[in-house]
Amino acid sequence: MTMEPLFYAVAATLLVSMLSLAGIAFVALGREVRGTVLFVMVAFAAGAMMAASFFHLLPEAAEGLGSFRAGMVTLVGFSCFFILERFLHWRHCHKGGHCDVHPYTTLSIVGDALHNFLDGIVIGSAFLVDTGLGISATVVIAAHELPQELGDYAILVHGGHSHRKALGLNLASALTAVAGAVLAWIGLAEHGELIPYVMAFAAGNFIYVSSSDLVPELHKEQDLRRAGLAFAFFLAAVVLMGFFAAGGGGGHAH
Repeated sequence: MTMEPLFYAVAATLLVSMLSLAGIAFVALGREVRGTVLFVMVAFAAGAMMAASFFHLLPEAAEGLGSFRAGMVTLVGFSCFFILERFLHWRHCHKGGHCDVHPYTTLSIVGDALHNFLDGIVIGSAFLVDTGLGISATVVIAAHELPQELGDYAILVHGGHSHRKALGLNLASALTAVAGAVLAWIGLAEHGELIPYVMAFAAGNFIYVSSSDLVPELHKEQDLRRAGLAFAFFLAAVVLMGFFAAGGGGGHAH
């Protein structure tokens, strides 16, 4: 096994991690512009995650596991992230609308670090399979990560942290993705039979986040023009993922 997949995976996770610093530029935008940008980014992320699951991850998993076993692992992944979100959801407030700020921000960092670590494993595993699949996984995770990182930054500032500290904490939690990519290469480079399980589990994650978190947010929009814009970005993401699935992303890395 060459070092090339590790190089690509580390570079990709470092690039995605840098999105945690986007709050620096984002705070300069007006509130209305920020809202519109976040809205279309959520739509793009929803389409990218769904398309990557059905165009890339599930076919790759089914090829190695068979359709039934791949489906079962996908459902396990879906269920695990349902539970994870339930117990690590950093938006939780006490009765009466009062939020306990310090646990709130701590859970935000812990939950985000764990999520980014798992994202790194997905990216690392994808590059072990195929360069195009790795690029696709990186695009999908970046599309979802940017609005999430901006939200995390806003939460930390709202919770009492300075802008500098919020950026530092956000970057530290984002860099766990690099550790996940390295762990994937160490653990899976010589155990390729495990990669389809990771792909199916990741598909469950992507489908859960897209269907339970992102798409419901899009349905809250009442303005038909903004709703149409969101659907256009959703379709654009599907087309982009279809392009990579059709072979536009590169050849095999192994």
